Amino acid sequence: MNNFQLESDDLKSEELDAIKRVIDSGWYILGPELERFENEWSSSCGFHYSLGVGNGMDAIEIALRSAGIGVGDEVITTPMTAFASVLAIIRAGATPVLADIDFDTGLLSRESVKRCITLKTRAVLLVHLYGQLRDMLEWQSLCQEHSLALIEDCAQAHLSQYRGHYAGSFGIAGAYSFYPTKNLGCLGDGGMLVTNTKSIAEKAAILRNYGQSKRYYHDEIGLNSRLDEIQAAILSVRLKWLPEFTKRRQEIAGRYRHEITNTKIQHLLDPQDKKAHVYHLFVITSQFRDQLLEYLKANDIQSFIHYPVPVHQQVPCKDIARDQAGLKNAESHAANCLSIPCHPQMSDGDVNRVISVLNQFN
Repeated sequence: MNNFQLESDDLKSEELDAIKRVIDSGWYILGPELERFENEWSSSCGFHYSLGVGNGMDAIEIALRSAGIGVGDEVITTPMTAFASVLAIIRAGATPVLADIDFDTGLLSRESVKRCITLKTRAVLLVHLYGQLRDMLEWQSLCQEHSLALIEDCAQAHLSQYRGHYAGSFGIAGAYSFYPTKNLGCLGDGGMLVTNTKSIAEKAAILRNYGQSKRYYHDEIGLNSRLDEIQAAILSVRLKWLPEFTKRRQEIAGRYRHEITNTKIQHLLDPQDKKAHVYHLFVITSQFRDQLLEYLKANDIQSFIHYPVPVHQQVPCKDIARDQAGLKNAESHAANCLSIPCHPQMSDGDVNRVISVLNQFN
């Protein structure tokens, strides 16, 4: 939910200069632009290692495989996520197991996760849905108690922090997406695996490049998944703008939380810390969601449902393993959630209008 056409001419000019720089260099894959962006992202977020890959889904698959997780292993995650999260587990050869979410946040429920743990469980894939980090110390404790790898899906959580640490730094690895609509997005597909563990980084570097340890020597079956030079150069430009864009998203969200007071609309729980939510999406819930969506459309205000169909109700996943207590909160959330505009191109007037129209919904 961005309006890229309203982005500043200065940003567009910098991006065009970056593209020209790559073309003039004659180096398009695994070159200096990628190395520079990897270093910049590591420095910005305090990671020891950042490896650019083809997209966020590949980043999850490579993280799992780099940790030795595959056939016969179970990975617990949420049904309230982009389908790519679960698809990455399946592609890694592991078995996804779906736990329910917390009703008040939309995030994975620890109590439900505990019910899903078996002798085959090897990891928890924690999705920072909508851009929010929450209870990260408790998640670390749970995984340590059960000897599980904690892997973070950070596709929506660029620059989100919890107690001074960035998304992706709480487990063995984090997976970022740079899909164009993300808070930090490129002009195509892109992703990043981050880790503070040297062995994970070394294995990931091999897997992303056909499984070759050195040119034309393939130690295992890898992927063709590399962030190209043009996308890396563009991301370096956009990274400089990201703090300002994030601040604007948080300002808009703050106004929504205080000024949308219609009793037919509910807010998700406040973040535990202002920096712990970067509002990739601002999501409300309403038992009148479908009427509200049509009402906003009639008032020329964009809205979307993220996500209308939880994973276990998707056609290929009808028989997927899940919490035996059910996934009622996820199903309820999917039936009532609605994303409203929250992006850095919005003016104060745009925000005022969204608030006014929502408060008049009857």
